[in-house]
Amino acid sequence: MYKKTASQLHQAFLEGNLTASEIASGFLQRIQFLDEEVKAFLNVFADRVMEKAEKLDGKRAAGQPLGKLAGIPIAIKDNIQVRGEITTCASKFLSNYVAPFDATAIRLIEEEDGLIIGKTNLDEFAMGSSTEHSAYQITKNPWNLSYAPGGSSGGSAACVSARLAPISLGSDTGGSIRQPAAFTGTVGFKPTYGRISRYGLVAFGSSLDQIGPFANSVKDIALMMEVMGKPCDRDATNIKKTSEPYLDHLEGSIQGKKVGVPWGFLEGLSKKERSIFEKNLEVFKQAGAQIVDIDLSLLKYSIPTYYILSTAEASTNLARFDGIRYGKRSEKARTLDEIYDMSREEGFGAEVKQRILLGTFVLSSGYQDAYYKKAQKVRSLIIQEYKKGFEKCDIVAMPTTPTPAFEIGGIQDPLEMYLQDLYTVSANLAGLPAISLPTGKDEEDLPHALQLLGPQMDDGKVLHFAYQFEKTLKLTGFIPPLFDKETPS
Repeated sequence: MYKKTASQLHQAFLEGNLTASEIASGFLQRIQFLDEEVKAFLNVFADRVMEKAEKLDGKRAAGQPLGKLAGIPIAIKDNIQVRGEITTCASKFLSNYVAPFDATAIRLIEEEDGLIIGKTNLDEFAMGSSTEHSAYQITKNPWNLSYAPGGSSGGSAACVSARLAPISLGSDTGGSIRQPAAFTGTVGFKPTYGRISRYGLVAFGSSLDQIGPFANSVKDIALMMEVMGKPCDRDATNIKKTSEPYLDHLEGSIQGKKVGVPWGFLEGLSKKERSIFEKNLEVFKQAGAQIVDIDLSLLKYSIPTYYILSTAEASTNLARFDGIRYGKRSEKARTLDEIYDMSREEGFGAEVKQRILLGTFVLSSGYQDAYYKKAQKVRSLIIQEYKKGFEKCDIVAMPTTPTPAFEIGGIQDPLEMYLQDLYTVSANLAGLPAISLPTGKDEEDLPHALQLLGPQMDDGKVLHFAYQFEKTLKLTGFIPPLFDKETPS
């Protein structure tokens, strides 16, 4: 059962080959026996998911209509609100915060009969690229348990990679879906900014954040986009557009279509990584697409631009965590100022404090013009450069990450860690849809990946190219050997 994609599980349930209760209990058993090694989950909703599964079995037996996600277990990154469940953002600050409402994405999933199975680990407040910065546990990469799964959505990526759930949700502010997808050999999709409502997502960088899915096939990603890509009046940045038939976008030849490659921006690739990337481009040639060179030289400024803007927005968004309205309040504090200062000192981890300080600095008097406003101008230039690039091609291809997964504790320099986002942050700065696809593994049995980016609102085109790439590559049975096993019944 664990080898089936989400779409296959859904079909098996509809046809009566599996009950929802069998599916839910099967994945709960895998989590029970295998997550001790991976540490992907912070909270598992065993009673909740079994209760929902039994109701679905009843609906099917009675011949009632069933939703698009009926019978599919789905894990949720723990910065997305699920009503009645704790939302920690992997921070001590929110260790006892119970969500009073559902995020729009959660509501839409449950309306389509999805089975919410639990909450996954992340870097605290989604700030990190390794899931080492959680206040609770370090998530491991299922391909090699001494390696990081990437971040910040490392728990969501690892649980899908280890087949503890067929689908999960993450959030992507600068690559936090695509980079862990690349490290764990899964498919990770960041939609166009605003295509999926952010209502109920705890904000990191409000102009950059985007909820998106992880899965083991592009078809499952398209299915989730059909469910979640709907209008939401509670999110001012949501694109008020009805759901698109993304599954219908997948088929069709890409013969004669143009794949743009920003070779000038990719000059820093190592010889090994460049060779892997060029082999991936050959797959497009096999499918009949042309490879063209495009100029995206401004992307070399994307990392400093991103870290100025994202930390500035984080500084503003995290100001609400004051120890008074909700979350941790220091027991040592005696005055109002001490409540503010000591609650934040005790509640926030080192990485979060570092980013708040950097954000506060770039917004401070005398520095706003030099840093924040200049970064906004560079962002506008990057958006324009992408528009010019898409005049010459249908889709842009580049690596997802500069390197494969790294060892846990292997990167200590913050700047080196930030450079993990080198090829992913520009999609967030420009609000573009982007996907990371597994393309195989290297000699150390670590996955490598390809990233595809499309114009704003062309999510369907990105999924089309990704599906055709996946179909041409024929990468099957891509499961970490450590987790390619049945669990005891």
